[in-house]
Amino acid sequence: MVDYLIFLTISTAVLALFSLGLNLQWGFTGLINFGHIAFMTLGAYTTVLLSLKGVPLFVSIAIGAIVAAFLGLVIGFATLRLREDYLAIVTIGTGELIRLVLNNQELPVGDTWVSGAFGIQSYPIPLSTVPNSFFQFLMIGLLTLLAAVTLFGLWRWIRYAQKSQVADSSQKTASKQELATRLGVGIILALLTIAIYVSGVISLYNYNPKAGLMVLALLVLAFVFWRLEVLVRSPWGRVLKAIREDEEVPRAMGKNVFLYKVQSLILGGAIAGIAGAFYAWQLSAIYPDKTFEPQVTFDAWIMVILGGSGNNIGTILGAVIFIAYDAITREVLPRFVPLDEARLGAFRIMVIGLILMVLMIWRPQGILGKKEELTLGK
Repeated sequence: MVDYLIFLTISTAVLALFSLGLNLQWGFTGLINFGHIAFMTLGAYTTVLLSLKGVPLFVSIAIGAIVAAFLGLVIGFATLRLREDYLAIVTIGTGELIRLVLNNQELPVGDTWVSGAFGIQSYPIPLSTVPNSFFQFLMIGLLTLLAAVTLFGLWRWIRYAQKSQVADSSQKTASKQELATRLGVGIILALLTIAIYVSGVISLYNYNPKAGLMVLALLVLAFVFWRLEVLVRSPWGRVLKAIREDEEVPRAMGKNVFLYKVQSLILGGAIAGIAGAFYAWQLSAIYPDKTFEPQVTFDAWIMVILGGSGNNIGTILGAVIFIAYDAITREVLPRFVPLDEARLGAFRIMVIGLILMVLMIWRPQGILGKKEELTLGK
């Protein structure tokens, strides 16, 4: 049970990181990216191939992020001066192009060349060996610090809603709804934090390499989330929101709208590239056709829409809900629905589509989104 919870935690952290990049591009800037998987693919393959050549893992992941960011630069300069639908078409085409090239191209794996269709296995993974006792306790300390910061941040997040309710007496109903939503979400995330912390401490004490990878993934997710929160609240982030609402307004104020869009695409792509490296490390083997399907991009869209576009906490909540749904339905549905594996997979996708349809009717801005920042209709 502990090992399975760690696996789910890594999966959630990786997909949350991946979705945060998409949320920056679409939720904050209004850029329609249907090929987000392309950035993850480049980040994963660059990191893995460089590590097989002996490049240190942390240097490899940094180069992977740079390569993914460069793809964002190329796509941005090629499409962002045109209509928005061109970006959607080019991104989904780019994602498929990269996947097909990797699937049909021979890749330099170590000292030999291997067909991309065979995938890549047996590559270095961080913290795969048993560290010394000092390093084990250091990781436990970092996990403790991370859990404490998370719980304190959730408490402050709920307190902010309480203060807003007192300050804004003219909209008491809306404030009460927001407070109730934040309280419910905060309690769920706090309980998950405690469960992950306990499982992590047990696995780190009796060292499990996946527990070390989990701590690393959570630290990177926390750092990216923190810096994104700072950025979107800065003047730079306010310009992105203005572009999302009506790009003619910031353009009339003298802002270089094209440059801001390119920056958003580059940064979101770099974040997805980092997520790709962790995705490869978690799976221990990557295949173009099985690992980096277009469906992964639309899973990220589900997470962003579910949690609320333009809301980083909402994106993480969407990832938690998506992974929980995926895990529960994999275990529970076969006992009640008499379908084979292929039809059961299609049924699970149909059900989550139905859930999204209901959500769009009941709360189109998502669980934590705001109606005034809604971009779904654009």
